[in-house]
Amino acid sequence: MARLSIVIPVYNEAATLPEIVRRVFAAPVELEKEVILVDDGSTDGTRELYDAIRREHADRKLKVLLHERNRGKGAALRTGFAEATGDIVLIQDADLEYDPADYPRLLAPILRGLADVVYGSRFVGGEAHRVLLFWHMIGNRLLTLVSNALTNLNLTDMETCYKVFRAEVLRGLRIRSDRFEFEPEITAKVARGGWRIYEVGISYAGRDYAEGKKITWIDGLKAVGAIIRYRFFD
Repeated sequence: MARLSIVIPVYNEAATLPEIVRRVFAAPVELEKEVILVDDGSTDGTRELYDAIRREHADRKLKVLLHERNRGKGAALRTGFAEATGDIVLIQDADLEYDPADYPRLLAPILRGLADVVYGSRFVGGEAHRVLLFWHMIGNRLLTLVSNALTNLNLTDMETCYKVFRAEVLRGLRIRSDRFEFEPEITAKVARGGWRIYEVGISYAGRDYAEGKKITWIDGLKAVGAIIRYRFFD
């Protein structure tokens, strides 16, 4: 049976981490699951949860990797990718914004042999979405537009968490970004590699900043720089 590696970067997610791990293992897919948690220097008590999480899922394939200091989402994903043994690798955030119940539609294009990479879009399809943060949505769309213009893709949601890869794709990429610039970097490099990319609609239960959302307009500016850098200079 093929194996699905689910890489979850974790930073200060004590309120949601145990529940998202339960939802990931409960996701309705027939592939064998391997869950890789990469704690990126959490300071809110998240690190005290791992022993209980291991006990709860003792019969599952679960790895916990620790960064001694906060290095960023991209760095955490690199650590997780290096440990992944699956035929397919899926990125899952540690909050509850993205629902693992969407895994079947994310995996379908790869399992059917149509795609090498799948993006889960918050802006297409008929799935439920929480109504929140207009300017955050505008920023996402603008970043996607700039990325598309330089990669000649027609994505609707470049900044989405849900990205799924055949393992072969990741083995052929060198990711440099440590923080949120990971999203435009991986998009530019997948486009440059000529991999087959599909996009499917997903549900989305976004958080506001009071609920723990971390990305800001400063990250948006850095993302624009990353789009240009990884298109022309990397």
